Amino acid sequence: MKSLGAFVLSSIMLLCCISCELITEKKTQVKDKLFPTFDSEISDTPANKRRFAEFIKVKLSPDVKNIYCFDDAIGINSDYMFSFSCNEATAQEIIEIHNLDIDTINVDNAFSLQHDFDWWNKEDIRKLQKYSWSNGNNYHKYFWYDSRLEKAYFFDFDL
Repeated sequence: MKSLGAFVLSSIMLLCCISCELITEKKTQVKDKLFPTFDSEISDTPANKRRFAEFIKVKLSPDVKNIYCFDDAIGINSDYMFSFSCNEATAQEIIEIHNLDIDTINVDNAFSLQHDFDWWNKEDIRKLQKYSWSNGNNYHKYFWYDSRLEKAYFFDFDL
């Protein structure tokens, strides 16, 4: 009888632990959906990987690392900045998925809307070929890729 009671008690405790973990996980998912986290201070956080998947829309393959991201979604305008390492194939996939075209004018990089971070060097970005897309109105996507360093920058914004 003693061992049956111990078994029942340990089973209840195990179920409680599993239930608490599920509740915590669900709470995190709901919170993340309502108030998504962007971590501009630490790369490759679980939140940054989730944002990468949401915005960049490519598989998080082994070549994708050093993911930093930032959002400024307060007010009527929003902008989202991503910096990460990836190979040429992943960069090409991003260009295709987002229907980005080579920006032959390559003048307006919207640097005034962007924020300053160590991982977002505007002087280095200025030297790269920009790929862009616009809905013809006020929503834009810019992408730069440094094939020598295998470094990518993605800027998503509206005005």
